[in-house]
Amino acid sequence: MSESLASGNILGLLFVLLFVGLIVFFAIGGRKKELQPTREISAFIRLRRVIALAVESGKRLHLTLGSGGISGKEGASAVVGLTVLERFARVASVSDRPPIATSGDGTLAILSQDTVRKTLKTFGAESQYDPGFGQLSGLTPMGYAAGNIPLYYDEQLAATVYAGHFGSELALMIDAASQNEVMTLAGSDNLPGQAILYATSEQPLIGEELYATGAYLKAGPMHLASLQAQDVLRWILVMAIIIGAGLKFLGIL
Repeated sequence: MSESLASGNILGLLFVLLFVGLIVFFAIGGRKKELQPTREISAFIRLRRVIALAVESGKRLHLTLGSGGISGKEGASAVVGLTVLERFARVASVSDRPPIATSGDGTLAILSQDTVRKTLKTFGAESQYDPGFGQLSGLTPMGYAAGNIPLYYDEQLAATVYAGHFGSELALMIDAASQNEVMTLAGSDNLPGQAILYATSEQPLIGEELYATGAYLKAGPMHLASLQAQDVLRWILVMAIIIGAGLKFLGIL
């Protein structure tokens, strides 16, 4: 049992090292030319348009990070949400309507405040910062949803992005957004949450599309390098499965 566990840990470590190596390789290669994601996703096309129009229309952008934490398995989707928040904060540096980030976890609320503050400072707009830009809406899933709903009625929102860990409470928030004609783009790492957003969200992100958000919003070259590394690893896994099945069929394994 211990030998199989150790073997699994070694394989996991090798997988991580390979992934990091591919990211570094593509990041270095990407400096020589302007690379773009190879597949257009309609949700990101519309979101980029809404981000640009939000400044002209004087409306606010809203990001909600879910009720998961940052240290567990839900942390990956939360990091994606913080990347979107940084992109929103860049827009806020030339707008009088800064974005609002809400979450159902205290750590995420603090990180969202810090993300907005650092981004505004980078663009020389730190005077616009207010701790209220990162809000803790509630500590339970339904309390979190209830804390978000008033934003759709009290704030002039151009769009809401849901990026994080969500459950059935997602339906309540998306319904409130649709009643107030707020564009919704949603992605979740939770299967029940994905089922709900596919049925209710105006622009759903399915599966790994959530983790490609940084690359499509041009958050930095490392995000695009990560997307390319994911594609390479996906093909490696496909080939490994095919080869393993062939060897099993031939009786070698």
